[in-house]
Formats: sequence, C-alpha cells, structure tokens
Amino acid sequence: MSPDHVTPAVRLAVVADAVEPFHTGGKEARYAALLPRLASHDVSVQVHTMRWWGDGTPPTVPGLTFRALGRRWDLYTGTRRSIWQAVAFSGSTVRMLTRRFDVLEADAIPFLPLFPLRLVTTLRRKRFVVTWHEVWGREYWTSYLGPLGVVAAAVEKLAASLPDHIVAASEGTAERLRGLGVAPDRLTVVPNGVDQAEIDAAPTSTTVGELLCVGRLLAHKNVHVLLDAVALLHERGRAVTLTVIGTGPERERLLEQVDRLGLSGHVDVLEPLDERRDLLAAMKGARVLAFPTEREGFGMVALEAMACGTPVVTSDHPDNHAQHLVVDGVNGALSAVDPAALADALDRTLDRADSLRDGARATARDYSWDALASTLAKVVVP
Repeated sequence: MSPDHVTPAVRLAVVADAVEPFHTGGKEARYAALLPRLASHDVSVQVHTMRWWGDGTPPTVPGLTFRALGRRWDLYTGTRRSIWQAVAFSGSTVRMLTRRFDVLEADAIPFLPLFPLRLVTTLRRKRFVVTWHEVWGREYWTSYLGPLGVVAAAVEKLAASLPDHIVAASEGTAERLRGLGVAPDRLTVVPNGVDQAEIDAAPTSTTVGELLCVGRLLAHKNVHVLLDAVALLHERGRAVTLTVIGTGPERERLLEQVDRLGLSGHVDVLEPLDERRDLLAAMKGARVLAFPTEREGFGMVALEAMACGTPVVTSDHPDNHAQHLVVDGVNGALSAVDPAALADALDRTLDRADSLRDGARATARDYSWDALASTLAKVVVP
C-alpha cells in the first residue's frame, strides 16, 4: 500500500422517519448526538428520512447529509402513532435499493420498515444494523390495540429476527430482546449519553418552575398524573410551581386539566424550546425533574437532567427503563404511577434536592457521547 493511500470512509445509510432538527424526542436527540461523531471513526453518514423540508433544500448539519425517501406523513393520528404513516414510510424504503451505502442502520420505531429493509440489504449483500429503543411485548400491545395486539406482538418478535446486529438503547431493552429469541452475540448495548461540556456552558434559568417536565405530551408519559400530584401538594400546603415543556396529542387536555385543578398561576405548559441551550438552562434551574412515564426505552431526559445536577423522580413501572438510572435517595426517587405516591416522592425529593445534586452528576459521568460513538462505530464496522 502506497503512503499516499487513504482508506475510504465506510458509507453508513441511516433510515429513520423522524430526525432532528425536524422532530424532537429521545431517539432523535440520540441520533443527533451520535451520528456526527462517527466521522472521527472513518464513517460517513447519510440520513434517509421523510421529506421534512418540503419543497426546500435539506438542512446543512455538520457530519450529516439528508435525503428524502418520500413525502412527509403525519406521525400521529389523534393520540396514537399513525399506522398509515408506518405503512407508507415502509413502502418508501424500497428506494434504498438504488442508493449507495456499505452498511444500513435503521431505527426500530416503527418496526414495519425493517421488513423491506431486510430485503434491500439481502439483495444488496450489505450489513443490516437496527437500533432498538424498547420492546413492547404481548401484554402492552394488547392493552394498546386490543385483540390486534396479539398480531402486533408476533410481528415485533419477527422483526427482531431480521437484523444482522441490534443496538439496544438500554440493558433492559437488551434483556427483553433476548427474551424474544435474539442471540446475545447479535446484541450490543449502546445507551444514550450526554455532552458534559455543552451542559456546563449553558446558563441557568431563573424563570423555570421548581418542578420541570420535558417530553412528548402522550398519554403514557403521565403528565396528567403529575398535574394531579401537584394539586395534592397544593392541598397539603406546598404551593410548588411546575413547567412542562413539550407538545403532542395530549396538550389540549392537559391545559384543560390545569384550569380545572386551579393551577393556572402555578403551571406553565410551553412549546418545545427553539434553542437547546434554553432547554438545558431550564434543567439546570429546576430543583427536580418529574418524569412519571410508564414506558421509556432509556430515559435521555432523565440522564441530561442528572448531568445538570437536577435529581429525577420517575416511575417504577416495569416498562420504564429510565428507572435504572435512579437510585432512590442518591440521585432522585422512584414512585408508583399514582398521584398520591408521586406527590410523596416529589415532596421528599424537593426537600433533599440540594443534597442529591452530587449524586445526580456522578451518575451522568458514566455516559459520554464520544465513548458511545466509538462503541457504535465498532458495531457498524466490525
């Protein structure tokens, strides 16, 4: 090999229906943090998604290029993920047959696109990697879809057999994937991470409430339970303030609930903030992050709050893997998904918030995006 020879970068195609800067959420923030960092590992990344930018041009994001697979469809129908969107996006992924890549990485939400993408990678003889955020399982699918949930659970299990390798976003998700029959040697855990330097550089908000809640406003996030818990704290004489940052199908109902509970002067429900530093400032300014979700593949919001030194109160629901970040009395508290239990957990965590800050920061130190990107690069290029 001549000294002037340069090994070409591995071309990684990432297929995901929702990505930043067009849509916000835990999985979107994960990709936004990890994918640009792969450049330092000789991996070039092209993101194939819906045409979020309409008739305009794709955005310029350092380390990434964007290509459309098809038009943009609404992700939600009412309060639920749109089945039509999943089907339509799945159909559009066959366009990957004509696109250039060495390895294809797909997001498992929704998992219907994994079927045509398995066909694409088989025909192209390319490596197929999938990031899996959470496993719903038969019980949850049945509660979500009724009798059709049995079929959905079977499809989920079949989908898990398709990739050459799966990147699990948490050990809890990896355990459930093994329960679906995924061999351990086809699994690598790459959790979410934080950029501590970015967090340290952010200001501290002086206008955020004592309690902060961040995320998509979906029923399983249990913001309605949080509002009931705040009302209980007020009845007990603790007039706490709460800032909710997020949007989603539950927004109008939550605003009505705020009025009905008489919390209008104590609760602010804000749209997602345009600047990330403003979100981090809110996390740094709050005394406690309230995260009562009953289903979470990892809990990126919880980890970021801890990196800000803000203790976290989250649910002990078995489908909430964010609970594995929390050690009760060390960096936050765990609670049942119940207004009274949540009010108790918030009450005692607010009392001890200052003493829990060091424990929260210590937890976050174990998660670095740079180290996690290195692990992911070894999965992409084994």
